[in-house]
Amino acid sequence: MGAVSSASPDKPHPNPSPEGEGLVRADKPVTLAAIAGAHGVTGEVRLKLFGQGVAALKRYKSFNDRALTLKSARDDNKGGAIARFAEITDRTAAEKLRGTLLTVPRSALPPLEDGEYYHIDLIGLAAVSDAGDALGIVVAVEDFGAGDILEIERPDGKRFMVPIIEAAVAEWDDDRVIIRGEFAES
Repeated sequence: MGAVSSASPDKPHPNPSPEGEGLVRADKPVTLAAIAGAHGVTGEVRLKLFGQGVAALKRYKSFNDRALTLKSARDDNKGGAIARFAEITDRTAAEKLRGTLLTVPRSALPPLEDGEYYHIDLIGLAAVSDAGDALGIVVAVEDFGAGDILEIERPDGKRFMVPIIEAAVAEWDDDRVIIRGEFAES
């Protein structure tokens, strides 16, 4: 996600990791939303969602290592949400939290099915060609509507993108993602 990509956690890949386990990095925080500002005078906040909507957010009781406890959340009909946290009791407290990211540990996310992955598991992996040449590091997973795309940063700072399809991404494991040569930009 990433850094915050976060978001679409269940896109299929034609070459999943063994046993559908996914790449588990249990201690890595995953950002599900950000507090965009106060809503009303009673302590509710507006949220920008990075995950899969309010239903996904409601799966978790607490965020940020238990610093915030979710009491309620609802759609705001604009792609975001309105939420109430036990620790926020007035508008002033809500306004102070503007920009706060709501995170949960990677281990708290639901288990993956075969062929699924979380964006957060791919970000930070070394990218290598199928010939074994170092290409760089995965810095983001983007989705512009036609499927997920890896953004890879080369050591010189230049970036290129590769679609996450079997023709382009041969496989990945806990340490690296292997890019087929014809998709590895020079």
